[in-house]
Amino acid sequence: MSSADTKTLIAQAVERFFDEVPALKQLKLVARLELRARGDVPTWRVEVPGPKVSKDPAGDAKLDISVARSHFNELAAEGRLKDWVDAYERGQVQVSGEPAVVKLIGNVVERQLARAR
Repeated sequence: MSSADTKTLIAQAVERFFDEVPALKQLKLVARLELRARGDVPTWRVEVPGPKVSKDPAGDAKLDISVARSHFNELAAEGRLKDWVDAYERGQVQVSGEPAVVKLIGNVVERQLARAR
């Protein structure tokens, strides 16, 4: 997959996430996204609102997200919020960074899932 295709896929995943969790749409945040693959770990800078996606180490990131490339492709193409949460709970998606930011996003996502039930 080319870099441009990956960039588009990341932007689509971010937009779908914000469509499902509208309370976070105005969040101003820079995230570092690592897409682990065999022997390679490309790092992407994802800035929201936007999203603005670039292949960059994102030294100013407040949130670090790490996911295997194969899982990311599947989740980004077809995954809904519940699928992302399930992948996080199974350890396929790892999230770290500033504790307050991680906690805020986790709380908002939990509330959104509770509303959806």
